[in-house]
Amino acid sequence: MLLVDDVSAGYGEVTVLHGISIDVQPGEVVTIVGANGAGKTTLLRTIAGLIRPRSGTITFEGRDIGHLAAHDTVDLGVTLVPEARQLFPFMTVRDNLYLGAFRKDARDGMEKRLGEVLELFPRVRERLDQLANSLSGGEQQMVAIARGLMANPRLMMFDEPSLGLAPMIVKQVFEVIEEIVGMGKTVLLVEQNVFQTLSIADRGYVLENGAVVLADTGAALLKNDHVRRAYLGI
Repeated sequence: MLLVDDVSAGYGEVTVLHGISIDVQPGEVVTIVGANGAGKTTLLRTIAGLIRPRSGTITFEGRDIGHLAAHDTVDLGVTLVPEARQLFPFMTVRDNLYLGAFRKDARDGMEKRLGEVLELFPRVRERLDQLANSLSGGEQQMVAIARGLMANPRLMMFDEPSLGLAPMIVKQVFEVIEEIVGMGKTVLLVEQNVFQTLSIADRGYVLENGAVVLADTGAALLKNDHVRRAYLGI
C-alpha cells in the first residue's frame, strides 16, 4: 500500500531523514520506534505531504505522492492524526469532526460516517456541542482520532497518540486503534510507548539518527536485545 524508498528530508539546511526505506501492506499495523529526535515525526510529515522529500520516492497504492501537497495526499486516502492533537480550540467538537470530512470522497455520506464514528467514541457524542478546548486531554485525543476517521482514509498515520495521557486513557487509545484496524483501515504508528505499540504491531522499524537500523515483526523486536536495552529499560 505504502512504499517509502530511500527518502531523505529535513528542514532548511538540516537533513533529518537519511535514505529511509519502509513499506506498509494493506491491513497491517506498522510502527516506527525511536528516541526523541530520531526523525519519526519528520517521516510521517513527509509521507503526509507537509514536507517535500529531497531525494527518494514515496508511493501510495502505486502512485507517486512525494510531490503532492498535503490536501491532495488526504484526497487519495492518507490521513495523519498529528502529535498534540491540533484541534481547532474555539470550534465545537461537531465542527472539528465535520472538517475531517472535507476531502471530496468523504463529503458524501458524511452524516452516516459521523454516526459510525460516534458509535466508536460514545464520550465524543456527549461533547459534540462543546468547544474543543474545554475537553480533557484524553477526550481531545479521541476527537482527533475521530476527525481522522471522518476523512474515510485507507491509511491512518498516528503521531504519538498517547503523549501526555493517563495510563487508563492510553489503554483506551490502543484499544481504539485495534478497532480501527478491524474496520479495514491500515495503520502506521509512531508511539513513545514502545512495549504497547510493538505488542499490537505486525511489523516495526527502529529509527536512530534519521536512519532505519532495525526492521522486524513486532514480536521479534520486543525480544531484540538492542530494543529491550534502549527502549524498554530491560
